[in-house]
Amino acid sequence: MKVLAAMSGGVDSAVAAARAVEAGHDVTGIHLALSRNPKSYRTGARGCCTIEDSNDARRAADVIGIPFYVWDLSDRFHEDVVEDFMSEYAAGRTPNPCLRCNEKIKFAAVLDRALGLGFDTVATGHYAQLQTGPDGLIEMHRAVDMAKDQSYVLGVLTQDQLAHSLFPLGDSPKSAVRREAEARGLMVADKPDSHDICFIADGDNAGWLGEKLGDLAPNRGGDIVEHGTGEVLGQHEGTFRYTIGQRKGLRLGRPAADGKPRFVLDIEPVSGTVTVGPRAELAVNRIDGIKARWCGSVPDVLHGTVQLRAHGAEHRATISTCQDAAGVAIELLDPAQGIAPGQAAVFYDGSRVVGSATIAATARVPA
Repeated sequence: MKVLAAMSGGVDSAVAAARAVEAGHDVTGIHLALSRNPKSYRTGARGCCTIEDSNDARRAADVIGIPFYVWDLSDRFHEDVVEDFMSEYAAGRTPNPCLRCNEKIKFAAVLDRALGLGFDTVATGHYAQLQTGPDGLIEMHRAVDMAKDQSYVLGVLTQDQLAHSLFPLGDSPKSAVRREAEARGLMVADKPDSHDICFIADGDNAGWLGEKLGDLAPNRGGDIVEHGTGEVLGQHEGTFRYTIGQRKGLRLGRPAADGKPRFVLDIEPVSGTVTVGPRAELAVNRIDGIKARWCGSVPDVLHGTVQLRAHGAEHRATISTCQDAAGVAIELLDPAQGIAPGQAAVFYDGSRVVGSATIAATARVPA
């Protein structure tokens, strides 16, 4: 089988490529250049789109003994991931750029090009497992190493994309992958994992957005008000600097009446108002989702679990699909806190990923 191995420059993708070779596949490595000026995104070995990362990927390919190329997808990445990130925050939502990158770049742009060039599948270093279900469809399941499981950010993949995907690391713990990399002579064996958002150099989302949004910013200031009373507790420097559930960085000019900490409950970009309240007001048990994507067949009703953050806990839930299967209604058996529009909700039946949706609205419905 002809395999295109996406090599980020990290240990996981390097070992995934090596395992694909060892399995007898005809493997070619590629590195995705996601910025024409990588230093404008991040320097140091922490991301997946720097000059250092490209060089690390090339050296790993040499050790493995496979052809290696760099594909320039910087324009597509900027349009589909970076601009989407900015516009979502400007609209008062909280996007997940890693999930969007998997959907639009790694398993759309890359896979489409790979198939056009005659490759059968794309291999990555994601921690997830694929298996054929009793109905003959390809199922995606959580990884053995739950601490590294990445099925959440892969929940946007369709059946056709899964059928052309390969995740060689899903059955291994991260510690074993590092030991294997060292045994194979890969210099990236001890390379730190990437963290935060690859295109924000210092992890300061608010500062980066403040600089990059320019005229796209819906406001550059407004009131921070108390939920229920409308009492002004402080001022802010742009609603794009906040997300639902945030506590730090509020800089309230006066304390709340009860003296307890306040959390962001609502963001209104048009009026420039940020509403805060006590932690208890964050709890929701109803979520409406849009832009649903399904990994296989579409269920009418799923009694399973939903994961609402990349590294968050699972919540028991009933997921009901709307008539066109593009929308979902999620009823949580136990309330969740700090859930923001724009985030992803990924649905599970046991360990199997069923699908995902973008959170459009949340509510607390009385029992």
